[in-house]
Amino acid sequence: MIYAFQDEKGETVNLEFLGLILHNDRRYGFFVPDAEHDEAPGEVMILEVTALDEDDQPEAFELLVDEAIAAEVYEKFKRITAGMYDFSE
Repeated sequence: MIYAFQDEKGETVNLEFLGLILHNDRRYGFFVPDAEHDEAPGEVMILEVTALDEDDQPEAFELLVDEAIAAEVYEKFKRITAGMYDFSE
């Protein structure tokens, strides 16, 4: 599934959704640049869910900037999705 976001310059960025986890009562989405439109696919971006719709589905996201939390949730996501994705660098 591809999501379209606007960056800080107002440009549209397409990201492929990998999954969502709950960590310490917060939700985090994991995305990679859309391989069809980006020359450097593979970099995982972590976005925190900031709003839910009436069905409790993510409606708004914000880039996670806290490096400690990002490291925690990324390790958790890698454990949960082991075998689904190749996170080798």
